[in-house]
Amino acid sequence: MKDFRFRQVHLDFHTSPAIPGVGEKFDKEEWQKIIKLGHVDSITVFSKCHHGYSFHPSKVNEMHPTLKFDLLKAQLDACAEIGVKAPVYISAGYDEKDAVAHPEWLHRRKEDYNETGDFFRATFHLMCLNTAYLDKLLAEIEEVMQVYNPCEIFLDIVGERTCYCAKCRADMAKEGLSYLNEDDARAFGKKVYRHYLDEVERVVRKYSDTTVIFQNSGHLTKGRRDLVDTMSHLELESLPTGGWSYDHFPMSASYARTLREDYLGMTGKFHKSWGEFGGFKHPNALRYEAALSLAVGAGCSIGDQMHPNGQLNASTFGLIGAAYAEVEEKEPWCKGAKAVTDIAVLSTEVKGGSWFSDSVKPDVGANRILFETHRLYNFIDLEEDFNKYKLLILPDSWRFDDNLKQKVDAFLANGGKLLLSGVSGLDADNNFCVDTGIKYKGKNEFNPTYYIPDFETVNGTTEYLMRTPSHLFENVDATVVAYGQDPYFNRTPDRFCSHQHSPNNDDYSYPTAVIKGNIAYIGWDVFAGYGKYGDFHQKEMVNHIINILVGDELTLETSMPDRGVATLMQQEGRKIVHLLFAHTTNRGDNTEVIEDIVPLYNISVSVKCDKPSKVVLVPQNEEIDFAYDDGKVSFNVPKVNVHQMVSIEV
Repeated sequence: MKDFRFRQVHLDFHTSPAIPGVGEKFDKEEWQKIIKLGHVDSITVFSKCHHGYSFHPSKVNEMHPTLKFDLLKAQLDACAEIGVKAPVYISAGYDEKDAVAHPEWLHRRKEDYNETGDFFRATFHLMCLNTAYLDKLLAEIEEVMQVYNPCEIFLDIVGERTCYCAKCRADMAKEGLSYLNEDDARAFGKKVYRHYLDEVERVVRKYSDTTVIFQNSGHLTKGRRDLVDTMSHLELESLPTGGWSYDHFPMSASYARTLREDYLGMTGKFHKSWGEFGGFKHPNALRYEAALSLAVGAGCSIGDQMHPNGQLNASTFGLIGAAYAEVEEKEPWCKGAKAVTDIAVLSTEVKGGSWFSDSVKPDVGANRILFETHRLYNFIDLEEDFNKYKLLILPDSWRFDDNLKQKVDAFLANGGKLLLSGVSGLDADNNFCVDTGIKYKGKNEFNPTYYIPDFETVNGTTEYLMRTPSHLFENVDATVVAYGQDPYFNRTPDRFCSHQHSPNNDDYSYPTAVIKGNIAYIGWDVFAGYGKYGDFHQKEMVNHIINILVGDELTLETSMPDRGVATLMQQEGRKIVHLLFAHTTNRGDNTEVIEDIVPLYNISVSVKCDKPSKVVLVPQNEEIDFAYDDGKVSFNVPKVNVHQMVSIEV
């Protein structure tokens, strides 16, 4: 995408019709001054908000009742004068004005398809894109294209949904589908959304071949490449304090970059989340979050909400500017950079479920283990080329079908390494589809169980509690890495021990983790377990096995602590190491925040690469000493203060 901006602000402006004097304090020169304070190069401005009113004169919609002029045009003109891009926002999924006037246009859940809607709560109501609402929405989009010809249309609150409104039920019946059948209803919902996407594309392209169309549905669902085929870039909404946590964005980004070169990480300036007037992060939090976007190959977007009077908040843009001044300085080493990766994780989200559900816990655990041990990795779907990677991880639940078996067989034949756990690698009849050197016997009746490593660990070769399902197998000709033991009995009302579970019965041990050639198998749902419980010994086991499989082939090694971030990006003629660290604290009702910065000193880094001509701290442009031996460059980074980049130049 041409002219992709790295310092964007998503400026919410959801403004009730009960608010007086909308836009009355907008001043072009002040607007421009504050945008410059924030070092912002792109800012989203509103055509229509969730309340349903336009912020400009309209022939197809109603302008906000207390707005007296074309606020959208004034903002677009002000941005154009200072070279700042201005995508135009249109709320597509919410329109509270129309929800009240046309309840027949409302999206209906399964449990309330025959009701008139819940208007006894202060909340927005979702609209159905299979009703006449779509015609009105398309007219609104077309009007914006005709009158303003924006660089981008940002459409919000969209996605595939299952709807049971009267129109959807009737149309399903016409197509021989039953709304009582969940598969039929889901299939119809996919068709409705695809029609919406195609219609938006048709309307926009009538007026411009270059206007960017972005459809915002929050989390990027892994495996749904068809949902991004009309978008030139991706924006990954991930507010760490707003429910996503600091885990979500790195995992989402590690998938997005396999689909698009241009993508944004979208965080917020808020203490918590969207719609928060007067909420502020500490500047160090935004410095870290913006740097994290750069480190994974993304541009930056920070969410704000403008006051109804049309003024930007100088304190907010001072906060944003603390991060974006640094981003601006670092951009030459970030634009066009592509991630270097060693490991691929086949995402369990591909099979269904959301990032917040237990079914995707294996992804969460795999992400945390690889992130905390500073491995270079991507999350992938079934369409990705496995042969790009040295190691493929299939966490916990990947039973093989013919397609997956063929892809894995080709990957192994090409020298790739494979890590399986749980039921991954089995077919429907519980037979392994690759040569693991073991024979699967079934799921263990005991839970929890105990793990005894056959290698040195931080706390020694003792028994370790495993609070996750385990799987039994017969060892045929594999090398054992770990053993297991059962408790004396499962905890039941008539037989229990102590406060939680009975201790290990050390009379009998059995193999639980093995390696044969290029394939390793762990007989626990270890990734889901780490995602849910975070026991250190689970990470320690996985990391040990990764080192056996590909330790000599790993591209990057570093002494960064577990909460640190280490990534490697490639530009023409140089590799860029990103090192980040911030101290996080839980406050309030489990809100993870960043305030104080704790610098790190003398961080060692080793990168497998051609012999460089120099190694340079950037953007400071300070050369540092390095050694080169056995195909690896090694150096010490004297200080990491939130974020330090190192350019390895050939």
